[in-house]
Amino acid sequence: MAILEVRNICKSFGKTEVLKGIDFTLEEGQVLSIIGSSGSGKTTLLRCLTFLERAEQGTVTVNGDTIFDAAEVGKVSAAEQRRRQLHFGLVFQNFNLFPQYNVLENVCLAPKLQAKERPDYKENAKQILADIEAKARMLIDQVGLSAKCDSYPWQLSGGQQQRVAIARALALDPEILFFDEPTSALDPELTGEILRVIKDLAQRRMTMVIVTHEMQFAREVSNHVLFMDGGLVVEEGTPEQVFDHPTNERTQAFLARYNQP
Repeated sequence: MAILEVRNICKSFGKTEVLKGIDFTLEEGQVLSIIGSSGSGKTTLLRCLTFLERAEQGTVTVNGDTIFDAAEVGKVSAAEQRRRQLHFGLVFQNFNLFPQYNVLENVCLAPKLQAKERPDYKENAKQILADIEAKARMLIDQVGLSAKCDSYPWQLSGGQQQRVAIARALALDPEILFFDEPTSALDPELTGEILRVIKDLAQRRMTMVIVTHEMQFAREVSNHVLFMDGGLVVEEGTPEQVFDHPTNERTQAFLARYNQP
């Protein structure tokens, strides 16, 4: 059974249809890359899947549990909405770290807030917080920044800030990790370090959905690729199928631009 099933997601802004019925599935441990021109609906799709935007139609299912159904909008409590959001982690383009907190505090913040809702929190707060910090340090080490735990965002390079953002997203144990153009805000020389971290996560069988303009990276890291155009998925398949043997004219034209020397 697929870990993620997306069915008929539609989204408009005013009279502009941005998503016109998106369907796809994703198996556990796979990496899906979503490619396409600016304005094709890629980021809007990601925002709908992670509840930052509300789709007008469609459903999203994780491990057989429907976590979004447009027909039920307004019937789900705030607490239930927060629970459903925990299925997903999101790494933004522009890091979105809290400048007043150091690296360790940024990674610990959300788990600590979540822990306060546990019924045993008052009795075991000291141990719970110690466990959260130990896990945060492990994640920071995993992205290669163990020496930066006490540093603040302004003391880090863009690549380092993005690696902190990845550790922060992992801190809540999401089942699926979403990336919205994770290298777009970086200088070219810093892009490689982020791609290495994502490749490492792929090797660890982290289920991921990545919106990216890095075609070579998408080819190397993905199990499946979607090409979007005009709010539709116009082509999908393995990286070999999409990049080497595209059948849709729009896909061919889009990739031809990237393949030019």
